[in-house]
Amino acid sequence: MEFESTFGTSAPLVGMVHLPPLPGAPKAPDDGDEAMRAAIDRAASDARALDRGGVDGIVIENFGDAPFYPDEVPPHVVAGVTRAATAVAAETNLPLGINVLRNDAEAALSVASAVGADFVRVNVHTGARVTDQGIVQGRAHETVRLRDRLGVDVGVFADTDVKHSAPLTPAGYTAESFADTAERGLADAVIASGSGTGEAVDADALESVVRERERHGLDTPVLVGSGVTPETVADLLDVADGAIVGTALKRGGETTAPVDADRVADLVDAADEVR
Repeated sequence: MEFESTFGTSAPLVGMVHLPPLPGAPKAPDDGDEAMRAAIDRAASDARALDRGGVDGIVIENFGDAPFYPDEVPPHVVAGVTRAATAVAAETNLPLGINVLRNDAEAALSVASAVGADFVRVNVHTGARVTDQGIVQGRAHETVRLRDRLGVDVGVFADTDVKHSAPLTPAGYTAESFADTAERGLADAVIASGSGTGEAVDADALESVVRERERHGLDTPVLVGSGVTPETVADLLDVADGAIVGTALKRGGETTAPVDADRVADLVDAADEVR
């Protein structure tokens, strides 16, 4: 994919659609039809609010499915995400991304291929991380080859030092470093995040990622993946090439609440000061 032409800007703001628990998840309603309707309705409503507020793209993920499968999710999860993503695609023409938690890039690519999405987010694309799901390992070799087999122009947006995790490697070496993720893992964009959902990225860490990109002579975009607010977005976009935003766009700043179009517009207005 071509980053700037996909989003229509060199510094996109991408809003999150956090799905409520899908059928089969521990926190889902006992009635599977009710759970699926709730997910579809929320996805469509959040997509409309994000579009009205002026974001440049959307990512949909199965946020309500905790505790997450570490790697391969079962078919009913793939089916549920596909139905919800189809509902989002029907509401907006914004570029669409898919993230299947915790780290099922094969499922995300398959959903993206089925619904015509533009990119996937992969939490661990190269290297390995210790997470609350155990050790999660990158499968860049499988993900990129699957994309080729499917014959789709779907970007791979890969996290580095992903939130809710810790490295396995010794101090001073990061197996999923920017260079390895972009050069060897062939990621189309790299995402730098804080320590958890809604947590701000460390400014020094973000600048370190950008410096590593420059040292290796790469032009792969760097996105901020968590903790972006109207107060911080302008400064972050002075360093990064875009941002993925969830919590700050929700009613009351609560991650699981519906998207608030006015909060979206406030963030977009603040970002436009430097875009």
